[in-house]
Amino acid sequence: MVYQLINQNGLCEYYNLNENPGINQRISVRKDKFAFLDDRKIEQQLISFKDDTQIHISFYLPQMHCSSCLYLLENLHKLNKGVIASKVNFTRKEATVRFNHKEVSLRQVAELLTAIGYEPYISLSDLKQARPSVNKTMIYQLGVAGFCFANIMLMSFPEYLGLESAEKSLQGVFRTLNFILSLPVLLYSALPFYESSWKSIRHKFLNIDAPIALAVIMTFIRSAYEVLSGTGAGYFDSMTGIVFFMLVGRVLQQKTYQQLSFERDYTSYFPVAVSVLKNKEEIPTALPDIKLNDTLLIHSEELIPADGILTKGKAFIDYSFVTGESLPVMKEVGEFIYAGGKQTGGTIELLVMKEVAQSYLTRLWNKDDSKATSEEKSHSFVHALGKYFTYIVFALALIGALYWYFHDSSKAWNVITTVLIVACPCALLLSNSFTNGNILTILARNKFYLRNAQAIEDIANINHIVFDKTGTLTNPHHQDIVYEGTPLTKEQEQLVSTLAAQSTHPLSKALAAYLHRNNKFEVIGFSEVKGEGIEGFVNGELVALGSKKFIKGRFTQPDQGTRVYVAIENKPFGYFSFQNHYRETLPQLVHDLRKQYDLSVISGDSNAERENLQNLMGITSTVLFEQSPADKLIYIQRLQNKKEKVMMIGDGLNDAGALKQSNVGIALTENTNNFTPASDAILEAGQLSKLSRFIQLCKANKQIVMASFILSIVYNVIGLFFALQGVLSPMIAAILMPSSSLSIILLTFGSSTLAAKWLRL
Repeated sequence: MVYQLINQNGLCEYYNLNENPGINQRISVRKDKFAFLDDRKIEQQLISFKDDTQIHISFYLPQMHCSSCLYLLENLHKLNKGVIASKVNFTRKEATVRFNHKEVSLRQVAELLTAIGYEPYISLSDLKQARPSVNKTMIYQLGVAGFCFANIMLMSFPEYLGLESAEKSLQGVFRTLNFILSLPVLLYSALPFYESSWKSIRHKFLNIDAPIALAVIMTFIRSAYEVLSGTGAGYFDSMTGIVFFMLVGRVLQQKTYQQLSFERDYTSYFPVAVSVLKNKEEIPTALPDIKLNDTLLIHSEELIPADGILTKGKAFIDYSFVTGESLPVMKEVGEFIYAGGKQTGGTIELLVMKEVAQSYLTRLWNKDDSKATSEEKSHSFVHALGKYFTYIVFALALIGALYWYFHDSSKAWNVITTVLIVACPCALLLSNSFTNGNILTILARNKFYLRNAQAIEDIANINHIVFDKTGTLTNPHHQDIVYEGTPLTKEQEQLVSTLAAQSTHPLSKALAAYLHRNNKFEVIGFSEVKGEGIEGFVNGELVALGSKKFIKGRFTQPDQGTRVYVAIENKPFGYFSFQNHYRETLPQLVHDLRKQYDLSVISGDSNAERENLQNLMGITSTVLFEQSPADKLIYIQRLQNKKEKVMMIGDGLNDAGALKQSNVGIALTENTNNFTPASDAILEAGQLSKLSRFIQLCKANKQIVMASFILSIVYNVIGLFFALQGVLSPMIAAILMPSSSLSIILLTFGSSTLAAKWLRL
């Protein structure tokens, strides 16, 4: 049935990817097993997004195990036209499926997956989809290898110590028992090395497991020959020792790998916060602390962090972050709103119905990853390195065996097995991943969150840093504000304050705080033009706040300094003048950075602050004012055309284009979740003073990787030196190989941790 389904849809390439694609299993699922998925309430608990046409859901598929699985699961759209797309996370055994719910139901998608051999594991008792325990096959294989190895060693002692002539009759018994004990190790415990090697050979590629598998098989054949012919005891102790110690190293590497942040702790991944309404007060709350039935206050341009029901206001949700569709979707009070959208209208209130899905938000952040190509290139380089290393190892083993065959044939066997075992690029290939993982963890601990490991290298390579001014260099919590113009009544002040509170722009937030809004007037028709201003009907009156050019009406005053102009019912009233308060740590930060980097500041404000800011940034720094979002983008492009590697730091509001264009875009957040999906990193505003140290740590990352590469090569050279001389036993080689990998891991952890401590991070 499965074959016919795949064949009819032109997917028989699936059978070419592996000799035995899929797992041999009897599909005997009852027809109504997934009937519960027709229940709308249950569907609502499981899905991550739904609109008029499509549903997004992630399934855990424990049967997923090889490249052919990945191929088939990512081609579900060919099996059912209702499926829009599917993407597989192989390490987590997850498939994220997008489908048109008008053409196919959630139940039918689950049944389709089951029909092709990948029955989804769905747990309704835990909304996080509790999963079965991790496959412990390798642990069992390690246990079998350890048991057999220990007993073979025990029964080999008489052989080592020499048997008395009266006990020679026991020699054959011990050798036979050792032969029998070696079979489970050969046929079961060593399976991971055989499988990995065979798959690589099927794809015309030699991986690092091929020499190990060959060494195990050759050692067994030689040992079996000696025992069966009565010419010796063989090397069963060495063979089982090889498998045991290699599995120990493999298990420890996997455990260490899992503890790193490759599948990061999403509860700490987003440092952003959202306003929670408690007793009519706005309380900034970190995303992991949001609970069910909390009421969230979502301002304009803020990301919606949790699924909920709209309880106040009119929502205009931009789901381009989720679906790629940029047209905002209007939602009325009582409607359900999914996490991942961005509110583009005024302030709304949302009752939380599901906990914050940090992993979902992170997947969205990584969705449009422009750096995928470069990551693939580095991945290919690593595999090429492993392939050539394996060829070199085989060549050395052959040359060494031929040399000793003609000079001392007793050493030839020892040479070929020890060379195959001791020479391994494991440490060489893993050092980069482990170092990156530890650096990501250290940076996250300091509230600097990188999108992926590639960003570490990008940060290390930058040579020009561009800052936005308002909200980045200036502190939005310390503004000296003065109003000039036609006096505002108390009610008019409240109109202005209510409108300003809708936006997350630093000047709007400062103005709302300055006017101490008390009344919560209703805002209708709110709109915001990025970099220009905001307007809307507040308590029935049209209010506008923004730049001089944005306000309808005529102001005769010359535009000086940072000002927010006010108009009510299209009548110009006056303006609020802001005296910028630069962050206290800025002079020291600039002093540290300009020693090594070119610095620029691009601002949308008027140039009244030019002299003050130029003195602060240094005479060699470029300072530009009255820059629109488009101007900022063009400036970044000009720098890159000059071969500059640019880091852009902004608040994520008016800087989205510039952040995306730059080599590294950092969104600065301060008790808000208005970061842009285009950013490569999120930095909590209070940690900006550490920027120089963050860059130094990213540079140290490269040096640590190079040091571990060199140490790994030294290990291999020394190991091969002794192996080729025939003075290294196979069992010692098997102990040294995983030991070298573990020592490299300790070096990368230790060095990166010491570097962080030296940098006071």
